[in-house]
Formats: sequence, structure tokens, C-alpha cells
Amino acid sequence: MTSPASRPVPPAAANPLNLRGAVDLSSLKQRPATPAAPGPGGTPGSPAAGNGDADHAGRPLRVDITEANFQELVELSAQVPVVVALWAAYSPGSAELVDVLERIVDSYDGRMVLGAADVEVFPQLAQAFQVQAVPTAVALVKGQPVPLFQGGAEEPQVRSLFDELLKVASANGVTGRIGAGGPAADGPEAPPLPPLHQKAYDAIEAGDYAAAADAYRQALLEMPADAEAKAGLAQVELMGRLQPLSAADTDALRQLAADEPDNLEAQLGVADLDVAGGHVEDGLGRIVAFIGRNFGPERETARVRLLELFDVVGTTDDRVAKARQNLARVLF
Repeated sequence: MTSPASRPVPPAAANPLNLRGAVDLSSLKQRPATPAAPGPGGTPGSPAAGNGDADHAGRPLRVDITEANFQELVELSAQVPVVVALWAAYSPGSAELVDVLERIVDSYDGRMVLGAADVEVFPQLAQAFQVQAVPTAVALVKGQPVPLFQGGAEEPQVRSLFDELLKVASANGVTGRIGAGGPAADGPEAPPLPPLHQKAYDAIEAGDYAAAADAYRQALLEMPADAEAKAGLAQVELMGRLQPLSAADTDALRQLAADEPDNLEAQLGVADLDVAGGHVEDGLGRIVAFIGRNFGPERETARVRLLELFDVVGTTDDRVAKARQNLARVLF
């Protein structure tokens, strides 16, 4: 999805983006207010400004991000995902992408909002997100960054990514809606979750991924065809494996994987990091390559982990379909 016309912006010396919050946004939260610049659609950059026709009870689905309102959006991401479009006037595709994202976000009827950030006005944000070129889209879920894509993207691809983003948000207890009932109001009351799913969600909210995994396993024992429980189990097991890792641990793990390509645990660990950090093709491809080089119990262990990561990414994702084809080639 990278556009050849994209222009680099200064990178930040931070860890890869993922739900564990490796990117430190704290330095951006308490800056003094600065005058807002017009966004690609010409709207003022204030929390009350928006391009869309529907303002959803005074809170727009499109906000132009400034240093003054960034903290508000971080807090809002605990209720609905906030899609962040980083753009610049010098990038020909920026205005078009922001308009496309605004239209798509609006079609989700308040389940997410869009924030557009001019990297020339707010360069610290681009650095915090480790943006290499614009336009780039990332998201915030509970204040934590989730990578989406860099450069242009076709609408069907964007919708597929947003569907997956909502699944990630839901797994982390972010299920609100910006609706007609008032700012950040929920829409029509959703039906209650099955008890074991609710137990898993409560455990996720508390950061107890082991308890969440136990709840999902029990749900699968009761109903083996429960696709939501299967996907939820894969997601919380991934989060549980990553939770104890420090930045030094991840660096050491990547070095070990580079030095020992046939070290099963190192390859699986780096694949986890890649998938959680948004480098899905790299993560899945790493395990497929390991399977192609190895035989016996380690090959089967790697294959099982690969199938679990398929559930994390989403079995209908094009990257999963490609990895399945590659897996078939190395197995048969």
C-alpha cells in the first residue's frame, strides 16, 4: 500500500507499534495549545470541527488533530477506536486519502472516529508513531497505537482493515458508539454477551490474559464451533505471550532469531512481535519458512502456532490466504 509519491518524515527512536503501548505518547499529552491549521478539507483544527454532514450529537466523526486536542482523542479511544490519518500538504495523495477515510469512518455509524494530523504542524506526533512517509494511517485503541497502512489504499482494503480494527477494539473492551444520545453515547443496547465471553472480556479489561484464555477455552469446550471464542482465545494467548516482554527482551529475541534461524522458540517469538506490530506478512512468512526448513515435532508446533495467528489476523484476510498457499507449498 506504500505510495511512491510518499515523502519521508523524521523517524522516532521508539519500539514497533502494538497494543502493548511500546510507543510512548505521554510527551504529547500536555503541550500548550497552538493555533490550528486547516486540514485537507479546509476545516479548522479544533475538537468541534468536522467535515462530515452528520455531527452525531455535537461530536463529529472527523477531527483535525492539534497539540491542544490530542489528549481528548487519546481519552476518547477508550470508548471508540480513533483512526489517525497523518498527512501533509506536500503529499499529493494526502487530501484524497483523508477524504476517503472520512467517508468510510462515517459509514460505520459512530463506531469509530477519524483524526487528521498535519505532520508539518504537529511533527511530534509523526515521530511518536514512527511514521516513515505520508500519508499514513494508524489507530488508537485505549490510548495505544495500532498500525494500519502507509500510502494510498483502496476502499475495500480499508474497510477490511477497519473491520479487523473493530475486532481488536472489541477484544480490548472498546465497544462504544458516538451516537445520537449525546457525546460518546452508546447506540441501541447490544444483546448481552454469553457469560463466558463476558468473563473473558472482564479479564481482558483487568489485564489478566490467562483468565481470559481460560474462559474462552471453557466456551469452546461447551461449543466447539464458537468462532468468536476461537479467535478471542488466539488473541489473548498472543497478548499473554507478549505481556512480560520488555524492550530489551524483544531486541534480544530478534537478535537470537537472526543468529539461529532454526531456533523454534525464537522464530515463534519474533513472529508474535511482527503480527502484533502490524507486520503480518513478515510474521506469517517467518513461520512458513521455518516449517519449510524443518521436520518432526518442531514443524508441527510451528504449524499449530501459524494457525493460531491466522485466527488473530482474521481467516478472511488476504495476507492469511497468501500464507495458507505458501504453507501448502512447503508441506506438499
